[in-house]
Amino acid sequence: MKIPPDAIIADAKITRYLLVPREQDDKSKFLAQAGFTQENPELLEAAIRQLADSTPAIQDRDNEYGVFYRVTGELIGLNQRNLAVITVWLQRAVDGEFQFITLIPNKESANEV
Repeated sequence: MKIPPDAIIADAKITRYLLVPREQDDKSKFLAQAGFTQENPELLEAAIRQLADSTPAIQDRDNEYGVFYRVTGELIGLNQRNLAVITVWLQRAVDGEFQFITLIPNKESANEV
């Protein structure tokens, strides 16, 4: 199954969460390794969409909000460095729309060499 190309990726998820330095659960430093910064949030969104378009989604779990899916692969970086990630998506129960939830560094994949 593939995440549809019109899946919702909220601007705030990228500009106010993923690319913002945080004391806990900081993803901005991880993403900066591949050149994704607050100055180019549209490039991170494009990389997330490219991953979702090229890699099958695996159903993970479901709850009252809908069905959660994971897409595991690499975000293609801007500086010739790719990042191993797991992206989490929700097919919302209320309207069937797909929505990007978060991105997690894939530490298992990063340790494989």
